Amino acid sequence: MAKISEETRLHFSEVIKPYQEKITATLAKEKTMLNGMHKGDVDYENKKLLLCEDMIYISSLYMAQNSLSWKLMEVKNNDALNDARKILYKAIIYLEEVVTDGIDVPYADLSEYLEKISSVTITRRYAIIRKLGLAITLLKDAFGDNSKWKWSFVELEGRFTAVAKNLIDMKSCVKDYFDPRSENYETTVLYIRLISKLLNDSATAYRDKYETSTRRIDDMRNAIKYLLALRKLNVAISNSEQAEEVKKKALVWKDKMDADHKAGLSN
Repeated sequence: MAKISEETRLHFSEVIKPYQEKITATLAKEKTMLNGMHKGDVDYENKKLLLCEDMIYISSLYMAQNSLSWKLMEVKNNDALNDARKILYKAIIYLEEVVTDGIDVPYADLSEYLEKISSVTITRRYAIIRKLGLAITLLKDAFGDNSKWKWSFVELEGRFTAVAKNLIDMKSCVKDYFDPRSENYETTVLYIRLISKLLNDSATAYRDKYETSTRRIDDMRNAIKYLLALRKLNVAISNSEQAEEVKKKALVWKDKMDADHKAGLSN
């Protein structure tokens, strides 16, 4: 790699100043908002959603800095990417505080959380999830396949999957899912398809992490939890054949996990 001149470094520092200023301003806004929030306030949960969106915005600014680093100096800005990674965790945590982080949670158990954001349309919920998912994908691509954070992204994406699923009100959405005349029909169908894909992807990712990296039982348990959540989703949308297939797959995975655990204990 060619040596980066001091002039180029100074130019880079000048170019990213506006991005840094926007990050500082948005973080100050976050602090002010948090200081004025109290659990139980009517708009408490909605403010958490706004904070989530602000964190997604900040992550995009950090990733823009990395892009400029590539363009001007032909080097990856790992500090900016790591800051983006931490900020996206914060974005997910804000959603977890609204609808919990449970993976295989019965839809009925989510009703008390969803009631508090009943005024938030499915269109907005879907938009937040799409923006967050895109930010995670862009960050993962920026780090590259050989990043030391490769397996860390399994957790990040898994937690994203859980809140994406928990944010949807399945009881009302199932009606819209089967009613092409509903104004929310298209968004609901797209959202449920996305959740289905995310649950399957997270199950596979945790299984791969278990098989090729950690051999930790909790990783395999998480893989099975995502499958069971996928089964619940298929049951909710009356896709009984697919629900049965997923159930069988979960049982096979559990048998494999139990056999591995037994073999490990006997060694």
